[in-house]
Amino acid sequence: MASVVLQKNRKKRLEQSHPWIYSNEIETTEGDPQPGDLVHVKSYQGRYLATGYYNPASQITVRAVSYREIERMDRAFFAERFRSCIKHRERFLKEGNAYRLVYGEADFLPGLIVDRFDDVLVVQLLTLGMDIRRQDIVDALVEVMNPRGIYERSDVPVRELEGLEQTKGPVYGECPRYVTVRENGLLIRVDIEEGQKTGYFFDQRENRASIEPLMTGWGERSGIALQEVEEDGQSVMHPVNKSGKVVTFPYWDGATVLECFSHTGSFTLHACQYGAKKVTCLDISQHAIDSARENVELNGFADRVEFVVDDAFQYLRTQVKGLEERQKRASSSADKVDTSQKMTAGGGRTWDVVILDPPAFAKTKGAVKGACRGYKDINLHGMKLVNEGGYLVTASCSYHMRPDLFLATIQEAAADAGKILRLIEWRAAGKDHPQILGVDEGHYLKFAIFEVRSRTF
Repeated sequence: MASVVLQKNRKKRLEQSHPWIYSNEIETTEGDPQPGDLVHVKSYQGRYLATGYYNPASQITVRAVSYREIERMDRAFFAERFRSCIKHRERFLKEGNAYRLVYGEADFLPGLIVDRFDDVLVVQLLTLGMDIRRQDIVDALVEVMNPRGIYERSDVPVRELEGLEQTKGPVYGECPRYVTVRENGLLIRVDIEEGQKTGYFFDQRENRASIEPLMTGWGERSGIALQEVEEDGQSVMHPVNKSGKVVTFPYWDGATVLECFSHTGSFTLHACQYGAKKVTCLDISQHAIDSARENVELNGFADRVEFVVDDAFQYLRTQVKGLEERQKRASSSADKVDTSQKMTAGGGRTWDVVILDPPAFAKTKGAVKGACRGYKDINLHGMKLVNEGGYLVTASCSYHMRPDLFLATIQEAAADAGKILRLIEWRAAGKDHPQILGVDEGHYLKFAIFEVRSRTF
């Protein structure tokens, strides 16, 4: 088997479990490896380090797949790896029939993504080394998972860096466009053909469940409390308002919630499941809102959700401007405001919980500065719309937005907004997205829950 010999003065990233070998780390190539072939990786002293697949057209020339010498990546190789993947998921994901089955480098299969949607699998082949082995991959998935169908969603620009065209379509069996799966007790209808990436974002599964404590405990703020009420000669506890009337609305104790960048409405669904009183579900995409509406109706939550198709940045700014105008009108300032005039800004709504789960703002290192402005903007306006003592739920899926920078950006926003943030929860991706220490690129998702208070409380 051909080999690549690494430079003496390179960074020892491979020894720290990072599977990527860049072209500028290679001193020489021994033999005549063809694109996609397996090669041994050696130190400058000739010591064996790993085996990986080779692509001279890519800046990442070798991606390690094994730290012991192997001769081939065939159906048996993939079947063994897939069995290991499913064993991990079955250990940690006790409920549900949908998850990320293969997570690339973190499952020792760089360049390959497989998502399970019940009995339908969706695959992404991101590299040449995986693309030329697609039939072995499909055959191994059929052997291990026995799916009804396998659909390919390799319609991503990163393939072009490998000299590959974008592609998508069925590769095995019956692949319905829509599949319904279960997550945290909820039904989710997923569009595997036109949904973003593979159709659904599994990485926030545990994070979505973590908002449960935020969704109830708000009735007292509205003047509603449980009291003993005589009913058929017995004392029964019922919610009662300030006027002494029994409240019959079952979600009287629930939060008002705004979810921005909703996609399929996953946080909206969890908010409703956990007892939210009213949820505003917002996305700039009509297709996303249509998907969210279907999922809300599928779970019987339609009476508690309103849908908004709008740009989240503009929507948040409009609400803040309206809020500031309302506050000005309500103040006892010497400047008299003609309250008979219609408000110019519109908006002015606030919520108990504001959820911000935007797409990646920084897809390259050079985009970080602009991403910081974007994250600061949405978080600053978002926290201004949180009722006193409420919660800001915020996330970033930009790898280049490092955790310390993300927190610093939110802190800057809080200072400008005159808010004090108390960190309640700090999380990463779920257990079907494991992380290899030494592979920083896998540590991309940041998720935080903050209690929001003004500096005048």
